[in-house]
Formats: sequence, C-alpha cells, structure tokens
Amino acid sequence: MNRTNGAGGSTGAGGGKGMGTGTGAGVGPVTGGGAGIGTGTGAGVNLLALRNHNAALVLDLLRTAGPDGISRLELAERTGLTPQAVSKITARLRQEGLAAEAGHRASTGGKPRTVLRLVPEAGHAIGVHLDRDELRVVLAELDGRVVAERCVPLSLGAGAETVVGAVVRVVREVMEAAEPVVVSPAPPTTPTPISSPTPISSPTPISSPTLLGVGVALPGPLDHAHGVLHRVTGFPEWDGFPLREVLAARLGVPVIVDKDTNAAALGLAVGGERGSFACLHLGTGLGAGLVIGGTVHRGARTGAGEFGHQVIQLDGPPCTCGNRGCVEALCLAAIGRGDVAEAARVLGEAAANLAGLLDIDAVLLGGRTIAADPEPFVDGVAAVLAARARREGSPEGAVPVRLAPGGARAVAAGAAQLSLAPVFGRRDGRLSPERGDS
Repeated sequence: MNRTNGAGGSTGAGGGKGMGTGTGAGVGPVTGGGAGIGTGTGAGVNLLALRNHNAALVLDLLRTAGPDGISRLELAERTGLTPQAVSKITARLRQEGLAAEAGHRASTGGKPRTVLRLVPEAGHAIGVHLDRDELRVVLAELDGRVVAERCVPLSLGAGAETVVGAVVRVVREVMEAAEPVVVSPAPPTTPTPISSPTPISSPTPISSPTLLGVGVALPGPLDHAHGVLHRVTGFPEWDGFPLREVLAARLGVPVIVDKDTNAAALGLAVGGERGSFACLHLGTGLGAGLVIGGTVHRGARTGAGEFGHQVIQLDGPPCTCGNRGCVEALCLAAIGRGDVAEAARVLGEAAANLAGLLDIDAVLLGGRTIAADPEPFVDGVAAVLAARARREGSPEGAVPVRLAPGGARAVAAGAAQLSLAPVFGRRDGRLSPERGDS
C-alpha cells in the first residue's frame, strides 16, 4: 500500500474532449459524494490522475478488463475519446501508479498493441458492516477484491463510545494485518454521549498513502447525504447521531455512511449486475437495496428500501419499528419457530408486491439468514412470484429469483465500494454522465 501520494484538492481538466458512442465521453471533474479525491477530512488520497470524467471512463474500462488488460485503441473506441486523449490519460495513470503494461496483443497490421491493466493495489478502501449484533470490517483493493477481513461480536445497543471505539480499533487491526502501514498510536478517549452532536473523543488517525476512505453500512433509517442516523430499527437511541462526522474525526479519513442494503446493492451494480433489481437482505432484520436502471435508488430523503416494514397483516404481531404485521416481524417469527417454508412464503409475497410495483428485472436474496440455508428461500420466493405471474397472465413469465453473490461479506464489501466506486465514475452504480467542461 505504497504507490499513490499527493495532497490538495483542486479539480482539473486534461485528457481531451470526447465525442461519439461507446461507454460514454465527456470532459470535466468528477465531483460529489466522494472517496477522498480532493475532498474529505484529514488524510485520504488525492489521486491526481483522476481529476476528470474522462480518466474515470478509462479507469473503469481498465477495471472491467481485469488482469488481461485492454489496448489504447480499444479504450478510444469504447469511450469515444481520441487516441491522443487516451494516450495522455493513460500516461498520467501510469505515472501515478494506477495503470501498468499487461503485455502485448497482435494487431491486424503494424507492431503489436501494448495492453494496459489496472494496478489494484494502488488504492484501497475500508468497508464496515455494523450489524445489530456483530461488526465486520474488510480492506478492499481498487478492483474490489477483499485482501483483509475481521468479524467480531458487537451489539449496536452497546452505546456510542463502545461502538465507535470498536470500529476504530478493528479498522486499525485490519489495516495492520494486511501489511505494515504507518498507524499513529491510539490516545486515551473520552466517552461520547449517544446524543452528542459533535465528536468529543480524541482522534486516532490512520495513515496510509493509498487509503481512499471508509464506507460504513448499517441498518436504517438514516440520512445518507449527511451521515446522520435516524431511529435505527430496534435502537432508537441512535436518532440524530452524526456517525460520519464522529468517525471521520476519529479516523482522519473521509467517511461515507449508508444503509446496509444500499451498500450490498451498490456492490452488485459495480460488480456487473445489470438492469433494475431488488437485493432483499434478511439477517437480524429485513430490508431491500433497490437498483433502478443501473443506479442505486435511495429516494428523496435517502430512506428508500425500508422493505421489511411494509404491513401485510393488519393487527399482526408487533414489530420493533412500532407497527404491527410487518414483513420483517412475520419473517423473523417464522424463522424463530423453525418454519423456514413459511418465512420464504411471507418473503415471497412481499417480493411479489415489490416486483409488481417497480417492474424489476430480478430479485436477489442475501443476508446471514438466507446464506445459512439458501435453497428453501430461493425456491419459496420464486414459487410465489411464479404463481403471481400465472394469475396475472404475464407474457414474460415470473421475475427471476437468485442468490446474491458475496455471502457474509457482501455488505462490508459493498460498503468499501462507497469509497471505491466514485473513482470509476460509479458513485451510485451506473457510470456517471458527462459533466461538461469546467
């Protein structure tokens, strides 16, 4: 983890204008929501080669090409940029250590083409999954590959200082386990009341020249735009807590906070899942990550996806959210009785409602509970969707149901993408449109 250095945060141009078809073309800075590229708190990487949208286009193609790489000519054809612009961008990426030669490929005429590849170890991100009863932290390289991981028991109800302190400690442990990095010693801390609007604890900054930032995913509801928690289901004492601000001050790197289901959905979208889909996550709770047209849908107040708290049984059993007859309460009650078939049927009815409302391409199932016994859930949900499609006479047939990849680390790996995806112009999953000159 020692390749990319730099400080400062100015945006810049370069790489030339692009016109035509392909992945997309455009000139201008990549802005917003970012992964420590010229923004954020304290440390974090300012990757000078990523100053504009065109560089993000090229980097994304290098990422998807994998270790086999891609030639400059192919990059020009697929981005719509001129060969000269691609040469300038790739030269800068190589200078910054983000791209390297991957060999040569035969051409139809003239000398063999040089093939370029992404250098995954040139950048890293931490992904944190704060579940209701455990903490999982991963360290991922630029291509999303997890290179270090740690999972420890932790109650979300243990209090702010305990939870924040555990996150800081395990993040440091994961980084130190990956390889030796310069990490400053942790000073003693002062407890942070859960209602405190600003961090009181002393900072314990982490330092690595390739660390882009930390993505944190946990149950909602929460305010993704400001990194502030609302009344987290089952833990209302977190209401109003500025988690992003507190962790950024403690760690000294940019922090992005999002719902666990959104993080999982982002990981799937960046990883190649196409179209519109719902990622239903059943673990200690139930939620949905929604991807519409390739973009994570968070809603006007970043509260979309509270799938588990749709009421499907009036005057049903009480739910921890305060309502009665929620899908989550019914599913978890069935699981508690050992009736997996009933849990799958309830989940299927709710999934069919969602599929009918949004007309999505696929339903993906994930989370600890499903991962422990996936077949009855996949089969049970698919059966409900198939029955609904038959009743409606759908000419397309039922919406397909699949097990989401990633297993137990899917949310944590998706949380790392909160910091990694903007590097490739994919802050919300789909490649961002061109932003124009600046």
